Amino acid sequence: MRSLRFQLSLFAALLAVLCAALAVAMVVMYRSSAGAQVEAARAVAEQSCRAIAARYAQSVPAPVAAAPQLDLLQVLLQLVLREAPHVEGGIWQARGGMLAYAYPTYEGSGVKRDVPEAEQPLIVELAQRAARTQQPQADVLRGSREALIVAACPLAAPAQDLAAWTMTRTHAGALAALGSLYTGLAVLLAVVLVSAVWLGLILRRGMRHVAQLEAQLVQADGEHVPELARTGVLELDRIVDSFNRYRARFEQARAQLQQAAQQRSRDQRLAALGRMTGGIAHEIRNPIAAMRLKAENALAAAPARHGEALEAIVGQIDRLDGLVQSLIALVQPVQLAPQCVDLQPWLAERLAGVERQAAQGGVRLVLECTAPGAARFDPVHLARAVDNLLDNALRHAPAGSAVQLSARRTPAGTLLIAVDDAGPGVPEALLPQLFEPFATGRADGTGLGLALAREVALAHGGELRHVARTPGARFELEMPWHAC
Repeated sequence: MRSLRFQLSLFAALLAVLCAALAVAMVVMYRSSAGAQVEAARAVAEQSCRAIAARYAQSVPAPVAAAPQLDLLQVLLQLVLREAPHVEGGIWQARGGMLAYAYPTYEGSGVKRDVPEAEQPLIVELAQRAARTQQPQADVLRGSREALIVAACPLAAPAQDLAAWTMTRTHAGALAALGSLYTGLAVLLAVVLVSAVWLGLILRRGMRHVAQLEAQLVQADGEHVPELARTGVLELDRIVDSFNRYRARFEQARAQLQQAAQQRSRDQRLAALGRMTGGIAHEIRNPIAAMRLKAENALAAAPARHGEALEAIVGQIDRLDGLVQSLIALVQPVQLAPQCVDLQPWLAERLAGVERQAAQGGVRLVLECTAPGAARFDPVHLARAVDNLLDNALRHAPAGSAVQLSARRTPAGTLLIAVDDAGPGVPEALLPQLFEPFATGRADGTGLGLALAREVALAHGGELRHVARTPGARFELEMPWHAC
């Protein structure tokens, strides 16, 4: 098993070595290149020529018309050129030709005393130009194996026909070294290309394994956490092993959580069933007791009072029927049929349905709708929830107060329907069980209205909450906004 870190570290080290080798090669190439050699040789030749002119000016302070002393010129050349390896030079005069020549650093078997014939035309041309213009001159002749560098500079003479010249050559070894450098650079380039291919293979292999792991995770369903297969790459396999260990712990925790949830659900159902049974028994026992009392009184009374008793009995039967209908609506699942509803008229219809009840209690109805346009929801079930909230508010609102129904779209993108009243508010002891069935603070209430409204809110993906006010209470039904 190969470590990805080891492979990348090895590759990084190889690249560092290659970069260092390339830097050294560039420096060597620059120092050994033909261009650098030519420039260095030209500088040496020009410097040597200027040194001859300077030494001549010191030796002959004032120009004389007579011909220069040849021995003096020869000694002067020897002294100057001895300090310039591989540089030869001489003195040229227009009417006398080559007056002196020296090559003290010549490495042949003897002393070189003759000016090379092949180079004399170039030497004479540059010397004539330097004497005529009284300016230093230099030229380079490049060959296949070497380069010839010639420099000339004027010497002080009455006729301005005297000039010194120097000449040197670049070594053929420099050109050979350049070829070797090119070969080395080619090898370095090949190694870099191989390294790049190697890195590409490493990355491709790593990405292929990552893609395989991603595919295993994508193909897994929402209920199952897959067990990932090992890849063969040390670092990735550490992640895979950690994930698989986490998967085992997760599955174990999920099984325990499911068992705890099932047990809690059973406990909650039993507790809710007990509370509901007690509530139903209480709600049914009171109407039955009232009907029994009315029937007994009617039997003992005159026939003229039988109608009053029967009317009271029918009222209690209506109360039982409403209780049964509410229980049926509470226990049955809410099946939504969403449709586009224009909010303003729909809310006005809700208030119209309770106008008579509000008028009997002396309560004003207020509508405030700032929600834009239409929304998508189940108008039947949501109407039942809002009607229950309005009925609850009207039962608690004192005469002369107002009950407000409002609707708006929140910045979070939800629809908020609120019902406000100015009643005494919800008792503190009732708050924990406020939305449970049969939780009510009124003697004539069943406590099913808020429970039904909460079920409708949950079915729409929202919630129903109580907000305390001073005075009164506020119930907010908030659910996701679905535009049409």
